[in-house]
Amino acid sequence: MRLDYLRVAGLALLFFVPFLGGVHLFDWDEINFAECAREMLITGDFTRPQIDFEPYWEMPPFFLWLQALSMRIFGVSEFAARFPNAIGGVLTLMLVYHLGRRLHDRVFGWLWVLAWLGSFLPHLYFRSGISDPWFNLLVFGGLYGFIEFRWLFFTRFEGRNFWQRYRYLLLGGWLIGLAVLTKGPLAFLLVMLTLVLYWARYRFHNKVFFKHLLLFSVAAFSVPLLWFGVETYWHGPAFVQQFLAHQLRLLSAPGAGYSGFFGFQALALLLGCFPASLFALPNLWGDRQSEDEVLESDTLASCKRSDMSTWMQLLFWVVLVLFSIFQTKIVYYSSLAYFPLTYLGSLTLWRAIRWDVKPRIVGILLPVVGFLLGLLEMLLPMAGWYSENLKPFFAGNPFLQAKLDMKIEWYWWQGLPGLLLIVAIVAGWLFWRKSQAWWAAQTVYAGGTVFVAFTLLFCIRNFEQYIQNSNIEFYESKAGENCSINPVGFKSYAHLFYAQKQPFSANYSPDGVPGLPHGQLEKKMYFVARAPGAKALQALPGCRELFRKDGIIYFEKTNK
Repeated sequence: MRLDYLRVAGLALLFFVPFLGGVHLFDWDEINFAECAREMLITGDFTRPQIDFEPYWEMPPFFLWLQALSMRIFGVSEFAARFPNAIGGVLTLMLVYHLGRRLHDRVFGWLWVLAWLGSFLPHLYFRSGISDPWFNLLVFGGLYGFIEFRWLFFTRFEGRNFWQRYRYLLLGGWLIGLAVLTKGPLAFLLVMLTLVLYWARYRFHNKVFFKHLLLFSVAAFSVPLLWFGVETYWHGPAFVQQFLAHQLRLLSAPGAGYSGFFGFQALALLLGCFPASLFALPNLWGDRQSEDEVLESDTLASCKRSDMSTWMQLLFWVVLVLFSIFQTKIVYYSSLAYFPLTYLGSLTLWRAIRWDVKPRIVGILLPVVGFLLGLLEMLLPMAGWYSENLKPFFAGNPFLQAKLDMKIEWYWWQGLPGLLLIVAIVAGWLFWRKSQAWWAAQTVYAGGTVFVAFTLLFCIRNFEQYIQNSNIEFYESKAGENCSINPVGFKSYAHLFYAQKQPFSANYSPDGVPGLPHGQLEKKMYFVARAPGAKALQALPGCRELFRKDGIIYFEKTNK
């Protein structure tokens, strides 16, 4: 069994660590977090997150501490910014194997690990520099602490001291507190909704449940209160007050300004968590335990499995419904649902392996969705070859027109990951039809793992060239120069990180162009603008155009 943990950790390191620094960080979120961590190292202020050396109310500090530590070890780089999530991936896979083995058996533990490795977005996020993988791990760990406590409460509670009784409840609450320090009070809201819905399922009959909720909440709030206390003691209450006010605004409208359609998050989870999402479909509601499963299991183990399924179903629907109501089109907002989806998907496969219970919907949708996703990736090179044919669809957008004019080399072999995915899905589907569910799981998830890894390896540099390559090149060319760089007409943090901006005390004031100082300049200024936002700069005295590239216009302003 111990060797299994080493195997799981080895697989995670093999797929999550190599090439972490092979491509620049992406605007906004990856660079946003990395820049906050970089500024922590420069200023030495580790209690108050900053961006552009100004207080940043949106971001609690825990994930930034992890990135700052990584940057202290490896230097300020893309690898260092993403390395904490690779470690988070190792911990996540080891945790799900451990829980799967305890709740079911060794096979289930491996199924849950394979679901994380072989599903698209769950795999991809451990190679990113955003805070969500750690946020999700802490929230799930905290919720499971409460679940484990409740199981012990009904079985082995008497004759134990306070710590033995309440350790899982307290540890779970402290993990939720760390999640609050990672992404804000949203962590507590998501868990509380899940807990209250579970209680409501039993018509609030269990009165002691409320006492447990209170103790769990006290433990959860003790962690951020410790940060608030230290920050207030050192710097006064201003930062904490602004932070709390901003977090309340975010909770009232998460994803504001990034609205999608109502079913966006459901579609993102179905396609983004493929193939685990398809295996999970039969278990998203109700108790699907077969009679054979109940008879072959001891009563306590069977009850725990049934209860765990209920918890995972509630967590999934809380995440999906909440972010569907707000209609946010930010994909990773619903990423906490990866835990219940991968668990419920593994449950379908485990039951198929042990009792040959094969839901019909899996056999129908698995080859269809897998073929379409693989075909889409195979067509990427063709889309690059004939990108000019897309220009009529963006006739009113000169910026996108310029992007489509970019000469980026695409090769036929860049579509091979899609072909490999189709082959793996078809082979897995044939195993499924032949009641060889274990081979089906290995084949399908191996195909998903290879698909994600090789799509990133073959295609990510091309994607970056379309999105931000010319900007990053310009910013890097100004690193170390005594200058200021200002994006105009679009939001960005890339100029701060890649130009290695240092604290700057110029007296900024409005002048029709964001970020423009009056009077004598302390340093040379550069402006980066998309074509529609360049008119004000062109008419500005002392501001001259340097060059244009990929839909971006670069300006320089001097005192002349």
